Amino acid sequence: MGVVTDIRNRPGVGRLLPAVPRARSARSARSGRSGKKTVSLFWRIFSLNATGLVLATALLLGPVTVSTPVLPHEALILLGGLAALLIGNAVVLRLGLTPLRRLGHAMSTADLLRPGTRPEVSGPAEAAVLIATYNTMLDRLQAERAAGAAHALHAQERERHRIARELHDEVGQTLTAVLLQLKRVADRVPDGLRDEVTQTQEATRAGLDEIRRIARRLRPGVLEELGLASALRSLAAEFTHHGLTVRHQVPGDLPPLTPEAELVLYRVAQEGLTNTARHSAADRAELTLRRFPDAVELLVRDNGTGIGGAPEGAGISGMRERALLVGADLAVVPGPGRGTDVRLRIPTGPTAPHARVPTAPADTGPHARVPTAPADTGPHARVTAESTGTDPHARVPGAPGDQQ
Repeated sequence: MGVVTDIRNRPGVGRLLPAVPRARSARSARSGRSGKKTVSLFWRIFSLNATGLVLATALLLGPVTVSTPVLPHEALILLGGLAALLIGNAVVLRLGLTPLRRLGHAMSTADLLRPGTRPEVSGPAEAAVLIATYNTMLDRLQAERAAGAAHALHAQERERHRIARELHDEVGQTLTAVLLQLKRVADRVPDGLRDEVTQTQEATRAGLDEIRRIARRLRPGVLEELGLASALRSLAAEFTHHGLTVRHQVPGDLPPLTPEAELVLYRVAQEGLTNTARHSAADRAELTLRRFPDAVELLVRDNGTGIGGAPEGAGISGMRERALLVGADLAVVPGPGRGTDVRLRIPTGPTAPHARVPTAPADTGPHARVPTAPADTGPHARVTAESTGTDPHARVPGAPGDQQ
């Protein structure tokens, strides 16, 4: 039994794999697209040469005579026959090997992260069987790649949640206790040391704020609590804090989306804005979510330097992995004029091929918490993000660490 069957037998993994068509038999591959049986390359060449030999034998056994010495018109007839035989062989070979050239081009340009059209099963029977086998092999490889990526991303999300919870429960609580101790110390220290204690308080408070931001980056609690629209608006607010002017257009009447599809939309938007902030030298960006009758499209656009000819890094590859898991199309292309466009189109509706992509199960233990520290309401409380027109209840989830 093949590898794909073993993967499908794992608990919860069968739903991750797209349907993989069974390998065509040699008989079905020989029939081609139209259903008509095709003649193999061997029989085409054999038939052509056999016809030439039969004609030559008929001429030898017939009443045809050859002069001695050979007359010019007889030599022309002989040369014409040989030329016709060679041309016939060349045409047959050319037509017979064309499907193999197409297959070679498809093999050299195949990319499992960019599923595209398969080579057409056509040509002689031998070529048709080979192309059909290659298509089936590619389907299996894509299914295995999707299953492996789903496991890896699922583990990544669980690890994000674990680290965020520990940052909140351990480091965050420790820094909060340090702040309380410093406050008590500040009330008793001499005036000459008060400034130093105050600076230490500010540094500790800044560290606590950073811990909160990191926890929100690792686990977007706003996505689970307030939904995709609020999460994207909050994301725009976070990157406005990073020095970008992020304009967002997120409708409130989105079609029903699975939690997996929402997570993919959020993570791709997060990664796209992260790359914009760190690599593009842009000062403006757009975050747009549009609905169509059969799909939802996310657009992250900036006015930076563009992607140029740089190879894709881990960030874009991660976006492609996530898009593949929910049957979405991802395009990273130059923007109009300058900059970069990141487009993610996810099909919607009951027939949408949404796979079960990485979402960590909800924590139900006694220590399960949303990894965000209580809001600092003291006199030194600070705002960590600003953006006009954002949801006033949205919290800032931040950006991931995977880069381009």
